[in-house]
Amino acid sequence: MSATTSAPARARVSGRARGLGRWRRRRATATTATATATGVDGRVDDALDWAHTTVMKFGGSSLADAARVREVGAIVRSFPEETPVVVLSAMGKTTNDLLRAGELALRCDGDHETIETMEPLVAVRRLHEETMAALGTDAATAEEVRRLLKKLEQVCVGVSLMQECTSRTRALLVSFGERMSTRIFASYLRSLGTAAEQVDSIDDMFVTDDVYENGAVLDETYEKIQARLAPRPGQGPAVRVVTGFLGRGIKTGAVCTLGRGGSDLTATVIGKALGLEEVQVWKDVDGVLSADPREVSNTVPMPFLSFQEATELAYFGAQVLHPHSMRPAMDSGKLAVRVKNSYNIRAPGTVIGHKRAEDLHKDWLLTSIVRKKNVTMLDITSTRMLGQYGFLAKVFNIMATNGISVDVVATSEVSVSLTLDPSKLWERDLAKEELEKLKLDFENDGIANVAVSSGHSIISLIGNVERNNEIMERAFRALGSKDIKVKMVSQGASKTNISLLVNDSQGADAARAIHAEFFE
Repeated sequence: MSATTSAPARARVSGRARGLGRWRRRRATATTATATATGVDGRVDDALDWAHTTVMKFGGSSLADAARVREVGAIVRSFPEETPVVVLSAMGKTTNDLLRAGELALRCDGDHETIETMEPLVAVRRLHEETMAALGTDAATAEEVRRLLKKLEQVCVGVSLMQECTSRTRALLVSFGERMSTRIFASYLRSLGTAAEQVDSIDDMFVTDDVYENGAVLDETYEKIQARLAPRPGQGPAVRVVTGFLGRGIKTGAVCTLGRGGSDLTATVIGKALGLEEVQVWKDVDGVLSADPREVSNTVPMPFLSFQEATELAYFGAQVLHPHSMRPAMDSGKLAVRVKNSYNIRAPGTVIGHKRAEDLHKDWLLTSIVRKKNVTMLDITSTRMLGQYGFLAKVFNIMATNGISVDVVATSEVSVSLTLDPSKLWERDLAKEELEKLKLDFENDGIANVAVSSGHSIISLIGNVERNNEIMERAFRALGSKDIKVKMVSQGASKTNISLLVNDSQGADAARAIHAEFFE
């Protein structure tokens, strides 16, 4: 990047993470389109002698308003030796507002004035207009953003007239958030003297299947990213500001979103495509913590995690990358993901990679403790299970028929205990009815008797489970000192997770007791 950074800005980022790839001038490689390395007159074009060195992703909370956008700009500009790709989510709560706008449009009669005064649309318009005014967005970009706002209103009018808001329409609606935030941010960087270009990932870049609200990124995406983000003749080093969360369906050509964690996925896919060694995901936490700070005091950030550990943590509810967003990094063989805090940029964050640091294996038995609340347990008991093949197949066939996914399983000779989270399966008022139906399915088929009990917490211990005897001994000692009873124990096949089931009323105490035993 061409801009210099002020002393205060440099001071704010003095805790820069180590291991970040440094910017260097270099001849074009496979990921920077070698065919364009020579000008039309046969001479090497110096403008092509650069490449992107990292990806920096910022979520909506990091872009909540103009002040936060300035902070993100300071973070990006504070690494003058880097030429990053910056991936952005929509600003603040824009995505939720856009979805609410679609819902409210269904209640309108197609009247344009009614549509444009809907509270969610007013909030979206106000946020982006105020942000542009505060940042001094250039006239051309401001007009482009206003055209998007007008088109957004037209989509809502269409929803109102057609009286339907399909998944395809919802994907289109939410796409306006990223398309506006990236334009505003690229303009802001340029106003500070940093070369920056806005890039829409839906423009011949991210190709997905045609699942509109949970699109899978297809393989051809990688070559398209390499081509789109390669240096172009006459263009010097520039920050590319890319829309996260979005792709375009391969058959329909419609806008698709990438599902939960979609902007993180955008970042890791770009990192893999460009052959980078690290992607930075900037969130509002100091990396991955040893426990939930809302329930446990004296938590500490984890400097390193393996992808397997991070996947287990994410599954049980920790604020980590969604498992599917880590897959490109895992598949690349060399790409690591660093989780950093945009509110505390001195914090080194957590590096998620293919292996944990050796000293962690020696010094710490656990990486983190995660509590998952409001869990229901099913005890499935049958003497027919003893020595019978196919019993578990029947159990899980019934679960599949009812569309139920299971969290934790433990078995004995005559029983199976498993847990599920009703809130992820049914509406609150349907949960009791559906659980009763599930129980009857087992009993009417003569498979087993089922006891259903609710109000439990899963306490997941993530770490070096190869030393599970020591972990279990210390964990049960800590729980016993607080008179906390464990109702179920299960060790994951990944060898990185031990799960304990306790009453919800004792869940927070259980997490605190185990944390004190292992980390304090």
